[in-house]
Amino acid sequence: MNTLLIPIAPLSRSKSRLNDCFTQEQLKKLTLAMFEDLGNKLSNLQCYKNIIIYNNNKEIRDLAKEFGLISIKEDIKIPHLSFDEILKGLNDIAIKKYNSEQTTIIFLDLIFITEKNLMEINTLLNQNQIVICPAIHSAGISILGRNPPDIIPTLFSDPQIPSLLAMVKRAKEIGIKRISMYDSFRAGFDVDIKQDLVLAYEYFKIFNLTNTNTFKFLKKNLKLSIRKKDVSNNRNFKLVEEKY
Repeated sequence: MNTLLIPIAPLSRSKSRLNDCFTQEQLKKLTLAMFEDLGNKLSNLQCYKNIIIYNNNKEIRDLAKEFGLISIKEDIKIPHLSFDEILKGLNDIAIKKYNSEQTTIIFLDLIFITEKNLMEINTLLNQNQIVICPAIHSAGISILGRNPPDIIPTLFSDPQIPSLLAMVKRAKEIGIKRISMYDSFRAGFDVDIKQDLVLAYEYFKIFNLTNTNTFKFLKKNLKLSIRKKDVSNNRNFKLVEEKY
């Protein structure tokens, strides 16, 4: 039995790295816009037995129920748990309460992910012990599938090694052989810092996804654009504040 897991940070802490770009109220609206877009995709997905949303906020949980998803309230601990501890708690729920034989973790800010991506990842997980989608902008992980769910712990909280490198290293150390790397721009693009927002806004237009809630939010609220610093180098750019 396969389960899709989606942990979502409390709205009060969601996307905190974007605090210098948006107000707290705007970040809340961005989070809800991303979740509505994701919910629309997940509501039509048939390849997972269970889809679990793990969050502490009533607005998110109510929206999850509207999309026909399982909504579980996260019990916030003081002091706060590490991200790996939160993911372990969610994974344990999937195993113990829903008898999950496979789990796949995705994140809210994968704003370009498609139903096809998720179906392909599920198919790969049926044939492998671990499926990983590398994050586009870093040596991180955007999607992690495990078969069985407890075959390896998550390693997002390693203080020194990026999660992708840490996961591959640990998998080899414990003898996991069947590892599949899912290579996808759309499944690997996440929104974490300001430059991701600006690039996302342009990609929405390029991919003809201007009807999404997230694009509409960015069109209304994003006041930045991207410019090259060096005419011969597309990787050396700056963010410019738009004047209205």
